Amino acid sequence: MDPSDISRLVRKNILDLEPYSTARDEYKGELGMLLDANENPFDRNGLNRYPYRNKRDALVRRLAYIKGVNPEEVFLGNGSDESIDLCYRVFCRPGVDNAVIMAPSYGMYSVCADMNGVERRTVMLGEDFSLPVKDMLEASDESSKLMFICSPNNPTGNSFPEEDIRILLESFRGMVVLDEAYVDYSERGSMAALIREYPNLIILQTLSKAYGLAGLRVGMCIADPFVICLFDKVRYPYNVGADTLSLASSMLDNSRKEAEVTLIRSERQRLASSLSGMDCITKVFPSDSNFILIQTPDPKELYSHLLSDGIIVRDRSNTPGCGSALRLTVGTPQENDAVIRSVERYCKKGDVLPGTSDGSEAVLKQILSTGNRHSVLERTTGETHVIIEVDLDGNGESYVSTGLKFFDHMLSQIPHHSGITLNVKVDGDLDVDEHHTMEDVAITLGEALVKALGDRRGINRYGFVLPMDDCDAMVLMDLGGRVDFKWDVPFTREYVGDTPTEMFKHFFHSLCCAMKCNMHIQARGENNHHLAESVFKAFARTLGMAVHREPFKYDIPSSKGLL
Repeated sequence: MDPSDISRLVRKNILDLEPYSTARDEYKGELGMLLDANENPFDRNGLNRYPYRNKRDALVRRLAYIKGVNPEEVFLGNGSDESIDLCYRVFCRPGVDNAVIMAPSYGMYSVCADMNGVERRTVMLGEDFSLPVKDMLEASDESSKLMFICSPNNPTGNSFPEEDIRILLESFRGMVVLDEAYVDYSERGSMAALIREYPNLIILQTLSKAYGLAGLRVGMCIADPFVICLFDKVRYPYNVGADTLSLASSMLDNSRKEAEVTLIRSERQRLASSLSGMDCITKVFPSDSNFILIQTPDPKELYSHLLSDGIIVRDRSNTPGCGSALRLTVGTPQENDAVIRSVERYCKKGDVLPGTSDGSEAVLKQILSTGNRHSVLERTTGETHVIIEVDLDGNGESYVSTGLKFFDHMLSQIPHHSGITLNVKVDGDLDVDEHHTMEDVAITLGEALVKALGDRRGINRYGFVLPMDDCDAMVLMDLGGRVDFKWDVPFTREYVGDTPTEMFKHFFHSLCCAMKCNMHIQARGENNHHLAESVFKAFARTLGMAVHREPFKYDIPSSKGLL
């Protein structure tokens, strides 16, 4: 298709449209006194003014350089969704034209068609999620103006061969919209260079995925300059805010993006490999993106199980063509570990359990009623953002990052010496002081432990431990639900490492209150580092003893039958 052929696809009213213009767009000199746009004249760090065109142009030039295209071939939008909507508004006459959309795929292609009153013709992918080139062409007619393809595709995760895209570009008499939102994760790479060869190609990309700027809502369209001019003509004025332009420019870090993409590709393989070996996962589909699609016999049950563990995934079992599938985003290594552990626990629910071979439903009910002793809690305040994961039946693994290295070292003693799994991630106002970080970790950890304990059925309830290392440390604990705290640990230094010693008492007091327990701590020693360490180790041993659950002992550890 020649560039001159594109104009015949455009709605006549759009070709004739006189676009909205501002005085600043028309003025070519140095900007002086700005009294043209009825803005508030009092400065708000520049935000009292509408976005300057030069900021937008600067970001466009930078993105064009990164993508290997010319600035006049790039349109900047409010996320990719604006460009999807503009495709309909520029090319499709409501009630007359239609769009060919593959399925399953990104839902906004259909939503925008419905909003613009455009008929959508859905063509299902092959059973192996291959692109049905012949069927898509057969679904089109002289009123088909748009054809949407997502590669790598959401939610299936696979990319489509370039030769298939070329066949559609050469055979379809409308605009082919190729959504490359996930292309940075793909081994195939972008097809943006094809816009010079095929003027009827529109490429959609975004800063929301690999660049990690989803909160800014910056998308881009790469196409023939004539198409870019049409989009600029139809878009709303100032469609990308001044603060968004500034932040996107300052945070556009290509080297960081490449490093994170490498890690996510590696984690994608690890996650897929781990899940594919589990009995409750019937299929893990190959992925060229930052997510994987899995099939399981009861997707809604697994979805609910993951949700109970604080893990939100996407249930795709109601999406035609996906079957009994869930879509899992590849997270950080720690998040992926949590997903793997959670799915492993779910799979083990179907195993034959000791003591049930006689078919005793009562015993089985009793075992299952104890539940999964795992929790994830998130606490956000004006000073901190804390995420803590606890698994009382874990394996002693941990990930701890609070910003205080000695405090991290102390917290790491808890899983190591108690046997629980503990992951802690904190962003706190350490530029102010250490108080809020340590206090909020204590509160969140205590609440996470309480949530993981549930109704405390079958636990030992009590714990106690005596001398540790070269210091004498004693911790007594009763998880009976009543709060009583005693502290007798004399430190002789103001700090150990980067952590104030006065905060240890406050940490354990806050933890005691959040755990709703009795906690008595006493320790003696000459070395302050060892003294603090002995307290954390003793606490860990005590906690491990108190939360330990004897197999097939599922009563409440209280003569009252209630804690």
